[in-house]
Amino acid sequence: MKTETSKRLFDEALKCIPGGVNSPVRAMKGVGMSHPLFMSRARGAHIWDADGNELVDFVSSWGPMILGWGHPEVVGRLRAQIDLGTSFGAPTELEVELARLICDAVPSVELVRMVNSGTEATMSALRVARGFTRRDKVVKFVGCYHGHADPFLAAAGSGVLTLALPDSPGVTRATTADTILVEYNDAAALGEVFAARGAEIACVIVEPVAGNMGVVPPQPGFLEAVRRLCSDSGALLIFDEVITGFRVAWGGAQELYGVIPDMTTLGKIIGGGLPVGAFGGRADIMETVAPLGTTYQAGTLSGNPLAMAAGSATLRVLAEPGVYERLEARAQQVCQGLVAAAVGAGVPTTLNRVGAMMTLFFCEGPVTGFADAGRADTALYGRYWRHMLEHGVYLAPSQFESAMISLALTDADVALATDAAASFFEVL
Repeated sequence: MKTETSKRLFDEALKCIPGGVNSPVRAMKGVGMSHPLFMSRARGAHIWDADGNELVDFVSSWGPMILGWGHPEVVGRLRAQIDLGTSFGAPTELEVELARLICDAVPSVELVRMVNSGTEATMSALRVARGFTRRDKVVKFVGCYHGHADPFLAAAGSGVLTLALPDSPGVTRATTADTILVEYNDAAALGEVFAARGAEIACVIVEPVAGNMGVVPPQPGFLEAVRRLCSDSGALLIFDEVITGFRVAWGGAQELYGVIPDMTTLGKIIGGGLPVGAFGGRADIMETVAPLGTTYQAGTLSGNPLAMAAGSATLRVLAEPGVYERLEARAQQVCQGLVAAAVGAGVPTTLNRVGAMMTLFFCEGPVTGFADAGRADTALYGRYWRHMLEHGVYLAPSQFESAMISLALTDADVALATDAAASFFEVL
């Protein structure tokens, strides 16, 4: 495939943007590319790059485009709002509409505050948890990624894992001194931490389905154990559902697994493709946030009317009967094709999936945590990624990210992806 235009744009970007990209994984170094693809347009489940290459998309803008691109309900709401105003820095009815949809859908959320990104949501939730409990320590799990706020850049996943970076320069020891690390899915180790330091722990933050070391589901009883330990010690449980919210179920992973946290962070899908984030939880916790309480959080562009309009339109479509059953069926279809291709060729792979998010690990299973994910053959994944690209399929450019299924995928799209995977495994 031709990529001359993307290469030229990347050369220009290097002159004015660090590394030529505005988010590290986009550089595509994790899959052995010398330059990233620059995208120009999309429709349904197809995306076109700057050179005109048409690709079936399994990234979905890293999750938000669950309906696919150009959905008439979303586009219609956006067009109408552009004429009315794109930003006010003041309350709008759209904020109330989206907040009500979230509170009605997500079991843990009684009050919700809109922000502009997932990082901002998790950073704010942590501050609120510390203010509410009057404690300092936060427990996070190795390989889980909660945005790039300083306290979370300790044993993080996502781009940090993809690029094999150490904990980031610029993050002081004092900042991470209050971050306690535990292996994901290791309830016994978490129990030991609480036995030793439970009175100091403000909160445990966890991706209920890890999505930033590849998809790693919670083992049976793990989330229940985390909930119990938090309740017994007075610590708050925060579910980072920036990825899983409205993707694995209407009410997120907390609905799917029946474990209710004290606070929840959201992003991606609730903006319908526009930058957005939110944090919410029990009313008594959220009432400590200014202006009701003394824990300060603010954002000039929070509740942006375009993001609120697109998010509300997206959630209203997702609330229609049968939507999640259709999404589950499509995800099963995709996974069956990929697994059959790998198994038929005798290539060691493990496919983890929860709802409409999945990862094909190039290693023998099971993959239940950070160390297991680290066994994956990233070089082989890079070969696979480049092969799929040449055959018209756009996957996440990292072994340690999730493929995102959209409702816009067709049988023909799935067949193309399955055939491309089969042709790769046949020649190994």
